[in-house]
Amino acid sequence: MRGMLIGVAVAAFAGAACASSGSYEMSESASARLAEFEQTGDYLTCLGLRQVNQIKALDDYNFLVRVGSNHYYLNRVSGRCIGADSTFNRLQYTTSNNRLCRNEIISVVDNTTGFTNGSCSLGDFERLEKKPDDADTDT
Repeated sequence: MRGMLIGVAVAAFAGAACASSGSYEMSESASARLAEFEQTGDYLTCLGLRQVNQIKALDDYNFLVRVGSNHYYLNRVSGRCIGADSTFNRLQYTTSNNRLCRNEIISVVDNTTGFTNGSCSLGDFERLEKKPDDADTDT
């Protein structure tokens, strides 16, 4: 089925609007969540849709993508997805293949009304490595 509409209900997504922006300061909550990971510098342009389990907005610019049971990627969206951390919307996108790729346009839809609140596009997916717990450092 071409142009398959895929709806991903994500509790952390919200109304988004694409806007260009220069530099920005990452939110404290996004920094705290990313502190659990090592950024590898290894990038993918696409992820298989069947592998994506969760997409969570860390802030207006950064999304944490869980693949499989315990693999993570950071996606820095192109532009800005305004209000991406609200819980009242779902993320939808249309794709003609079975992959989620860089430059895919993401629409943010209000769960109550069904209206599209805005959109933005994905960037590359950077592989993250989970840092080991510090609890086992008794020496």
